[in-house]
Amino acid sequence: MSHRVGSDLGARETDITNTASLPDHSKAPYIHKVGVPPKQNLLQEFTATVKETFFADDPLRQFKDQPRSRKFIIGIQSVFPILEWGRHYNLTKFKGDLIAGLTIASLCIPQDIAYSDLANLDPQYGLYSSFVPPLIYAFMGSSRDIAIGPVAVVSLLLGTLLRDEIDPKKYPHEYRCLAFTATFFAGITQVMLGFFRLGFLIDFLSHAAVVGFMAGAAITIGLQQLKGLLGINHFTKKTDVVSVMRSVWSAVDHGWNWQTIVIGVTFLAFLLLSKYIGKKNRRLFWLPAIAPLTSVILSTFFVRITHAEKHNVAIVGKFEKGVNPPSVEEIFFTGTYLAKGFKIGVVAGMIALTEAIAIGRTFATMKDYQLDGNKEMIALGTMNVVGSMTSCYVATGSFSRSAVNYMAGCQTAVSNIVMSCVVLLTLELITPLFKYTPKAILASIIISAVVGLIDIGAVILIWKIDKFDFVACMGAFFGVVFISVEIGLLIAVSISFAKILLQVTRPRTAILGKLPRTTVYRNILQYPEATKIPGVLIVRVDSAIYFSNSNYIRERILRWLGDEEEYMKENHQPRIQYLIVEMSPVTDIDTSGIHSLEELHKSLQKRDIQLLLANPGPVVIDKLHASKFTNLIGEDKIFLTVSDAVVTCAPKIEQA
Repeated sequence: MSHRVGSDLGARETDITNTASLPDHSKAPYIHKVGVPPKQNLLQEFTATVKETFFADDPLRQFKDQPRSRKFIIGIQSVFPILEWGRHYNLTKFKGDLIAGLTIASLCIPQDIAYSDLANLDPQYGLYSSFVPPLIYAFMGSSRDIAIGPVAVVSLLLGTLLRDEIDPKKYPHEYRCLAFTATFFAGITQVMLGFFRLGFLIDFLSHAAVVGFMAGAAITIGLQQLKGLLGINHFTKKTDVVSVMRSVWSAVDHGWNWQTIVIGVTFLAFLLLSKYIGKKNRRLFWLPAIAPLTSVILSTFFVRITHAEKHNVAIVGKFEKGVNPPSVEEIFFTGTYLAKGFKIGVVAGMIALTEAIAIGRTFATMKDYQLDGNKEMIALGTMNVVGSMTSCYVATGSFSRSAVNYMAGCQTAVSNIVMSCVVLLTLELITPLFKYTPKAILASIIISAVVGLIDIGAVILIWKIDKFDFVACMGAFFGVVFISVEIGLLIAVSISFAKILLQVTRPRTAILGKLPRTTVYRNILQYPEATKIPGVLIVRVDSAIYFSNSNYIRERILRWLGDEEEYMKENHQPRIQYLIVEMSPVTDIDTSGIHSLEELHKSLQKRDIQLLLANPGPVVIDKLHASKFTNLIGEDKIFLTVSDAVVTCAPKIEQA
């Protein structure tokens, strides 16, 4: 319980100018008035708000004071950053990009084949998506480290949502067309978000929700791979853990294939071991990068020479050779599937965007360069729009490949171009060799890749920092694991919004006390040594005051006041005469908030208590003047600091 200072505080309190108040109060200390900002007209106010909301980074600053020809060049370079950094490109940088590009190519080829199976597409479509999109991104993207291609989570999400609409086994052509349609609208969504500078919308999916969603998706993806790892032919189409495990155990007597299990488990152990070695010794980063391709080559050779496919070992089979065929005519621009493709595309595009921006920001921070989020969205969207027209499905930044790209010493986005060239050669020359690749090895590659999506350390940290964030994390996790990917995503978004609504509608408030030997007032719960002022209750509101929380704030302040008055009465102490509301954290206030202040003022008048405000910000004081609230309580009741307010009212308390 905080202590209470004596009634001689008014004679001892000092104001911000260090002017001491005299014991007899014959001289009033100097009190600085709260400044009112210059009045803006409606157009100025609207312009300032729009600029701060959508153009906070001032994207046009580089065009200022430039001749017309230079503005044109800058405009082209802003759309195609390669034209800017390409002028300073040299052989040294190319060496780094070449090594990095070859390294991530060895990783992406087997992963792409595996991820296309998650999306229920033929294996070549995974490679298609690592050929065209990375080329587009290299010209338009601003990240030096991000590696573009299909990723596990988006592939699973896309495959699940598409399969709910069309059976890929019965109607493969229609399914493929819907996939291209969804990819097209995913790209359009990303471009629109970037063009209209609405990238802040992806921030509504909290970090905790993303961690839980990714972990749940990783487990779901891993369980789905038990079909290929165990050689099960008849497997559930559902993704929840109960259905998957029921399907696995129902096939234990007659559906498991021991040859497939030996191949899958052996190479899974090899992949996990190489990953562990690469993590322990960063110099061996290349080992987990080439391990998947090595596994594919060795397992394919083993199956080919032993004819394991004749012993029911499932293989990739037909693998079309050649570069991406055009697919513009396969996109649904009309018909019943147009709306379905749009819906799936928006969801997949948002998840892909969230992952790519997070990866790009991570590596930009590590290398200390700026990443323009809106340009990234336009680049990612453009590559997906073009990709949808060249037989690609949704591509984005891959964290595993980007990490390898970074550790391999990439310098620029040219590493993506190198990777695309290797994929092109693979499509033209090598794809027939993948015919005998066992599906068990693809399952092993996917399992080893998604293990990294489970970040237990992040979950523990979330629990320590914020329990509500932990609830969001676990809600997304269990939603994905026990229901479905889309329900898990919905839970993640819902809990993220619920947290925002809770913080907005139920903001924190605190009672302040004076720190000893200072004129500073702080939360008495945080600083137990802080002392309350007799006859004065000081309350701080830690939020903007809007229609959604104004009534709660008023009721909470009155509840604080009631509790304090009850305490004073029980302990025979002077009654409360002044209520000071510290408004430093109050960044804004609307008409509902002002109306609540008016009601608070009326309630206090009935109790013979005066309302004082301390340090309202420029936006708040401007609105208080515009609403005539300052006239209602009196401008002499608005102070620059809590200290000023206390110095002013303390003599009156003594006189009373």
